[in-house]
Amino acid sequence: MKHDIQHRDDIFLLVSNFYAKVRAHDILGPFFNETIKDWDAHLQRLTTFWETSLFMTRKLEQKYYGNPLEAHVKVDRQFDNSITELHFGLWLNLWYETLDELFSGEVTENAKRRSRKMGTFMYLKIFEARQAN
Repeated sequence: MKHDIQHRDDIFLLVSNFYAKVRAHDILGPFFNETIKDWDAHLQRLTTFWETSLFMTRKLEQKYYGNPLEAHVKVDRQFDNSITELHFGLWLNLWYETLDELFSGEVTENAKRRSRKMGTFMYLKIFEARQAN
């Protein structure tokens, strides 16, 4: 029986399994594999991001203070403004699949809701950034 996401170790398991799928994906893989140079550091950063997002009311040893929007706009520019809603849809499907494989519960469902909202927001902001250039 699966348990819910409870702590940083669970989030690291989720993030590691998810990005293993992303890196191997025919369409998503090139964006990530050509951009990320230090995967160990990136997985830790993403674990901190999701831990901060999912457990914002807890006192955490590490909190995320980065700007993921800026990073995604930069990647879109690097790839000639080629990121589309398809990429976000594929990303979201893999995220949900990985969540469902590993966990079940309220925090897991919150991770789905947050990822859907973030994906929509991110794509809209990437589109706006293109218009500003």
